[in-house]
Amino acid sequence: MKAIGFKQSLPISAQDSFIAFEMDKLSPTGYDLLIKIKAISVNPVDFKIRTSAAKDKVLDTPKVIGWDAVGIVEAVGDQVSKFKVGNEVYYAGDLTRSGSNAEYQLVDERIVGLKPKRLSIAEAAAIPLTGLTAYESLFDRIKINTETDKGKSVLILAGAGGVGSIAIQLAKKVAGLTVIATASRPDSVQWCKDMGADYVVNHYQLKEDLEKIGHSQVHYILDFVDLKGYWDTMAEIIKPQGHIVSITGSNEPLNLNVLKTKSVSFSWELMYTRSMYTTDDIERQHDILNRIAELFDDGTLRSTLTTTLQGFSVENLKKAHEMQESGKTIGKTVIAY
Repeated sequence: MKAIGFKQSLPISAQDSFIAFEMDKLSPTGYDLLIKIKAISVNPVDFKIRTSAAKDKVLDTPKVIGWDAVGIVEAVGDQVSKFKVGNEVYYAGDLTRSGSNAEYQLVDERIVGLKPKRLSIAEAAAIPLTGLTAYESLFDRIKINTETDKGKSVLILAGAGGVGSIAIQLAKKVAGLTVIATASRPDSVQWCKDMGADYVVNHYQLKEDLEKIGHSQVHYILDFVDLKGYWDTMAEIIKPQGHIVSITGSNEPLNLNVLKTKSVSFSWELMYTRSMYTTDDIERQHDILNRIAELFDDGTLRSTLTTTLQGFSVENLKKAHEMQESGKTIGKTVIAY
């Protein structure tokens, strides 16, 4: 089967930053599904791993990445109970396994959901990683209660990005929160408003803009852009007993003591934790993906797809990575096979 990978961590403009090659199509065992892939999407994690996984070495076998896909179940392992051959599914995969930048992929059924019926294949491919990340941030990390927390404020840093786009919708339309998103360009500001944000503030003058809208402090903060850069500001603007969730990390230790007097909670969110460690609740991702599909099918949520590239090729994968590396993409970019 055809796959696209890399042997070295090269600049995306380099000729061999991605290479097409043939690899064996595997047979599913245990909980695995063999998926014939119809579309994939590209996320920041893709280029971050491409630029770091083989930085000081040349791999013997190309590394295949990619963590968003929609496809059709072609075969199932002997322990599979949730899906059957012919099902249309969507998923974000597992960091520890070969990725979705291929014609076929093996994936554990417990982290797979049925594709939303109302979405096209390309629209559905845009959802899994960002949907899981946003949903887990709100409902597994902060543990939002849709009854008692309704109306509380959440600040979403990088509202127009892939995760921010779905987080705005979940926070507003499902959790019932007052949603404040950050954006600075006219097109990204409008996108956040279209997704349902109550307010959009400029991240370059965050504290001043929060004061202007009457929310100098917020109950919750979702960091989808730069934990280190915003750390001191977050400590100032979070309410006492508030909660901060970050997906970004820091290349140096951060001072947790700045959260102490306010008794602020801090959580990491990594969508891959459940699959990496085969946690006792790994099946939670199957349930979340099916719940998100219901929310799309009943019209609660809207597509975050903005760009579709036609054809599974080295050229399109390079283009998608180049777009992600620019840091200026709005919504999601999908490659349709």
